[in-house]
Amino acid sequence: MNQEVTQYIQSKQDWQIKVCELLRKMILKTIPGVEERIQYGKPHYLKNGHYACVISVAKDKVSFMIFNATALEEIKGFFKSMSGPERKTATILQDQKVDYDLLSSLLKQATAAL
Repeated sequence: MNQEVTQYIQSKQDWQIKVCELLRKMILKTIPGVEERIQYGKPHYLKNGHYACVISVAKDKVSFMIFNATALEEIKGFFKSMSGPERKTATILQDQKVDYDLLSSLLKQATAAL
């Protein structure tokens, strides 16, 4: 695990730390050998040199963006296109129940061809 990513996560609010740590574990389990690094100030994950996903923390949310997501279906109120169909984002708020298995499945689908 990348120490800079650990520092990024540990600098957040308690609930955000918990969400980020669970996302991180899910990513590392879903994409064996994934490269983890800080880029553009946020944790990015690459598979075979291609962007797979990114974790981004804002004041009141944690965002989990999956790249290469054109074929993935949107989930109303949770997982949607934010900047074009090739990128879809799950927005996680405090006290929100998160289906990490679903996110893992979506990530696996999006990265299968990388």
